[in-house]
Amino acid sequence: MNIGDTAKLNTNPEDSPETILRLFVYGTLKRGYWNHQRFCAQARSIEPAVVWGRLYHLHAGFPALEVPEGLILSQGTADPLADARRQEDIGTPRFGRPTGDWDLIHGELVTFTDPQRNLPPIDLLEGFRPGGQSMYQRVMVPAARGSIACAVWTYTMHAPQNGERITNDNQAVFWKSRLYSAQNA
Repeated sequence: MNIGDTAKLNTNPEDSPETILRLFVYGTLKRGYWNHQRFCAQARSIEPAVVWGRLYHLHAGFPALEVPEGLILSQGTADPLADARRQEDIGTPRFGRPTGDWDLIHGELVTFTDPQRNLPPIDLLEGFRPGGQSMYQRVMVPAARGSIACAVWTYTMHAPQNGERITNDNQAVFWKSRLYSAQNA
C-alpha cells in the first residue's frame, strides 16, 4: 500500500455513526512510522488529509503541531464516546486559510469505530490528561481530505519552545528522514 492510498481496514457494516471517531495524525502514528501498528491497526480507514498549523520537530525527538486558536472547535475530554458524538454534532466545518503565518500540514485521517477502545491508549501515548498536566492537548479542528472538509481530533502544543519549525518547504524531507522511520525503531 502506498502512503497516498486510502486503506479500508476492519470495516463493520453495523458501525453506527455516533461511534465513529476521526483522528488527524502527523507524526509517529502515520503509516510507516513506529507507533502506527500498535495504535492504529484497528482503524476502519486511513486516508491523506491536511490541517492548518505549524509543525515543529522537538529536541526530545518527536513532532508537535500548533494550530490557530480560532480554528479549535472543541477540547478533548476523558470520555471518548462523548468526544466522538461531539465530532458528529459539529458536522462539516469551514476549511479556510487562517490569518497569519500558518502552513498546510499533511498527515493522515485515521477513522476508528470503537473510540472507547482506541482513543485512551493514544491519549496516554500523547500525554493527554483532561483537566490535568498534559504534554499535548487533544483538540478538534477542521481538516480537508481532498475537497471534503470534516472535523477531526488531533494532538497539539501551544507554541512549542524546544523545537525547530518544519515548513511546507521541508516537510517531505523531514518525514523521509531516518529519525521517524519505523524500520529504525
